[in-house]
Amino acid sequence: MSSGPSQDAESESETAASSSSSSSSFSSSSISTYNWCAALGGIGFLETVYLTYLKLTDSDAFCPVGGGSCGDVLNSDYAIVFGVPLSVFGIVAYGFVSALGLQLKGNNLPFGIGESNGRLLLLAITTSMATASGYFLYILSTKFSGASCSYCLMSAFLSLSLFFITIKDFGLQEIQKVLGLQLSIAILVIAALSTSYGTSPPVSSSQAEIDLPYFTSEITTPSSPFAVSLAKHLHSIGAKMYGAFWCSHCLEQKQMFGKEALEMLDYVECFPDGYRKGTKIAKACADAKIEGFPTWMINGQVLSGEQELSELAQLSGFEFSESSQPT
Repeated sequence: MSSGPSQDAESESETAASSSSSSSSFSSSSISTYNWCAALGGIGFLETVYLTYLKLTDSDAFCPVGGGSCGDVLNSDYAIVFGVPLSVFGIVAYGFVSALGLQLKGNNLPFGIGESNGRLLLLAITTSMATASGYFLYILSTKFSGASCSYCLMSAFLSLSLFFITIKDFGLQEIQKVLGLQLSIAILVIAALSTSYGTSPPVSSSQAEIDLPYFTSEITTPSSPFAVSLAKHLHSIGAKMYGAFWCSHCLEQKQMFGKEALEMLDYVECFPDGYRKGTKIAKACADAKIEGFPTWMINGQVLSGEQELSELAQLSGFEFSESSQPT
């Protein structure tokens, strides 16, 4: 008889401990979710700020993978929704997710919003972002066949990651309750994007529709003694620069060397016959597995993008006196 109350007390204690442990685990999981949302949202915010800056300044994005096709996608009419650059919507969405994640972590939501409503708001915005990303991946695969856009893929990865990170904290019963809300948001996002592109059918500037005859660009800068010596050295060790005639970054790299030095470089044109639908990259570039322009091959090392002459000198083991250093 004396053991009964004791067992009941122990049972109640274990139940309370279990409940406390479960609550602590949920709280810890939620904080981890909010941290991830703040971090990934911050990365997406920086990416879209960069793309917006390029759009406003009419500059070309550096595309380590995809070369000109990356710029074609970013500069196409599909990158504008209702007359506003898509990256501006990205700034708002990623910035909102990052800020909301930080506020939920600190339980410091404005306007008296509770954590429960804050979580629903976070789920709603990440659902809309994931839906939009899925829509744009469909466009990328159908309207830009053969093109690659590293910024687009990164944004899709961030959006989908945010969605799955957010929804994992919702139990099955909670997901069933908000499923209707998520479907409504997804339908609204798709309808809005379809309306935007439907009212003003985009004229895609993707490389799949371009028909560019080969042309040469005049190099106007004179070569410095340093550039000439460096070009001779690069030629002697078998270093090569791979590029495309339409690549603005390739032209800028050539201008760094100047007219005289450029004649000494081993430059490989990856599209010597021009570019049009179905054109394959030159065999020498395909064998070297070139994915972006310009690309340098120096002593077995692969360098993507424009390089300063001093960097090329250092990487190639070029020794020069002070009088031959670049100005």
